[in-house]
Amino acid sequence: MRAKKKDLPIMEKVSITEAAAEGKALARVENMVVFVDNAVPGDVADLQVTRKKSNYREAHAIHFHVLSDKRTEPACSHFGVCGGCKWQNMKYEQQLFYKQKQVKDNLERLAKVPLPEIFQILGSENEYYYRNKLEYTFSHRGWMTEEEIKSGENFGDRPALGFHIPGMFDKILDIKKCFLQPEPSNAVRDAVKKYAVENDLEFFNTRDQTGFLRNIIIRNTSTGELMVNVIFAKEDQEKREGLLSFLSASFPEISSLLYVINTKRNDTINDLDVHSFKGPDFIMEEMTAFESETKLKFKIGAKSFFQTNTQQAYRLYKIAGEFAELKSTDLVYDLYTGTGTIACFVAGKAKKVVGIEYVPSAIEDANENASLNNITNTSFFAGDMKDVLSSDFVTENGKPDVIITDPPRAGMHEDVVKRILEIEPRRIVYVSCNPATQARDIAWLSEKYDVEKVQPVDMFPHTHHVENVVALVRR
Repeated sequence: MRAKKKDLPIMEKVSITEAAAEGKALARVENMVVFVDNAVPGDVADLQVTRKKSNYREAHAIHFHVLSDKRTEPACSHFGVCGGCKWQNMKYEQQLFYKQKQVKDNLERLAKVPLPEIFQILGSENEYYYRNKLEYTFSHRGWMTEEEIKSGENFGDRPALGFHIPGMFDKILDIKKCFLQPEPSNAVRDAVKKYAVENDLEFFNTRDQTGFLRNIIIRNTSTGELMVNVIFAKEDQEKREGLLSFLSASFPEISSLLYVINTKRNDTINDLDVHSFKGPDFIMEEMTAFESETKLKFKIGAKSFFQTNTQQAYRLYKIAGEFAELKSTDLVYDLYTGTGTIACFVAGKAKKVVGIEYVPSAIEDANENASLNNITNTSFFAGDMKDVLSSDFVTENGKPDVIITDPPRAGMHEDVVKRILEIEPRRIVYVSCNPATQARDIAWLSEKYDVEKVQPVDMFPHTHHVENVVALVRR
């Protein structure tokens, strides 16, 4: 017989003191760290422990004795259930305060190097409706909220179109209204769901791998173009064309209506063919080049990477360009170049920009973006960074005066850092979406480099995520 699980305790009248990782808050009870959901620094609450570990606890705030003055009312009705926007109950100026603190704490605690005064974080001009891309998932059976469960009503296997419940690959919360992407994002999602229900189109069952409708991805640009990509779990031409014809007629503003047939067990489409039902298989974005009036154009396909907050992306790249202090004679290496956005952005101020990226399709996009903008002083290479960035590569392409690096959340491989230290560029501009791994890499680079400037940028309001740009100068 299995042992009965011990009841988890309730901690009473606990003061919440800090914001913590992954959108949680932090408290201390008898020298034990407690990570708390659904709380804001300054709250005093009763906490239901949900997980016990030897050196910490996880808990959920169940009753509030004092509400923090840092609180605000969340705009979204899905707050607390949906996995996104976990800081939506915190005033935006307080979000920025804790993001700046996160950058400072990581640099001081992990990098342990002398720091200049950190510039004030650049907040997003738009707190809501700032994303240019959202992906919704179909499910044959939507997630039930606590209120719905308590109601005792029989909801049956109701279909859902929305977002994954955190940590549950097969549980989808049906979204009524999302505040992340401007219209017609909500209208398209709602119309697709209504049509699918009325026409008996099967929503996907992840566990059984059955059904017809799998995902829908909506992308928009600042120039007013709109891409809708519907992912089907199998081909059924009559049903597929029926849905896509409905979308085309209902939303004439869709400039690129695409579809993918995905029969795999995972949702990735990078290895699948994208088909156009209406319009080209891309949309166009524009961004002003660094210290120029030139309007750069970027071609965005169904698989292309582009920063999801376009307005803040421009400010982020502008800071990177300023921190680089480029001269017309400079050779620049743009590491983890992606689709060449930064490379194209700064190319007009440098002699040449060399971009390196792991994903071959991204390099194809980078070359196309450079060609589209008549940029002739860029070269792009695909491959694993630690393998491509060799002494032979530097001999062939030239020793860079400046390196701009924008790695993924895991940061740079130690071998890449060692190669940079061997190359010894005059300046390094490190753009990061993870201040912790950035701090680790800066500690390695401190062998030869000093931190000169630090500028946090908020790309994702109401989340704990923060971008950070650091300028390093060779001693």
